[in-house]
Amino acid sequence: MLYIIGYKTYKIIMTMKLYKGNRIMGIIKSILIVIFWSAVPIVEQRGAIPIGLFRYNLNPFVVFVVSYLGSLLPVPFILLLFEKIFEWLKKYKIFYKFCDIIERKINKNKYKFEKYKEPALITFIAIPLPTTGVWTGTAIAAFLKFDFKKSVLCAAIGALISSAVITIGLVAVPAMLGY
Repeated sequence: MLYIIGYKTYKIIMTMKLYKGNRIMGIIKSILIVIFWSAVPIVEQRGAIPIGLFRYNLNPFVVFVVSYLGSLLPVPFILLLFEKIFEWLKKYKIFYKFCDIIERKINKNKYKFEKYKEPALITFIAIPLPTTGVWTGTAIAAFLKFDFKKSVLCAAIGALISSAVITIGLVAVPAMLGY
């Protein structure tokens, strides 16, 4: 369902009529696309920031801010709905194996998150690698029943660090190489 809504939103943004010479509408469209991609699981900031910088040539600070804010959009929904959706999915045979894999992975590393809680969650979200990030971190927080406010704060801090690392890396490395 989330993917259907996301796909329809993306289609609406992509079909926005841009009048010849209307640079402001083009910038707004580009910013909306960066926000959209930063809220999509797996892609998140790791994909949205390069799109904003290299595809749409947006200002790095603007890309940093909008990708950060976009990545935080799904956080409250994940924290509030993850457990209910997960339990609902476990009822169906087709999803049971998938849910079992997720449950085993989380339970395998559960003690690390329970021992270090907030620092572990911030670090996990801040590392810009595949299978880490805001979606996975908040899903873990919801699964382990961490405090809602602390989880949102940890997601915000982790996303801020991740967004800064990615943006600085994508601006500084090409500059150092002379591009």
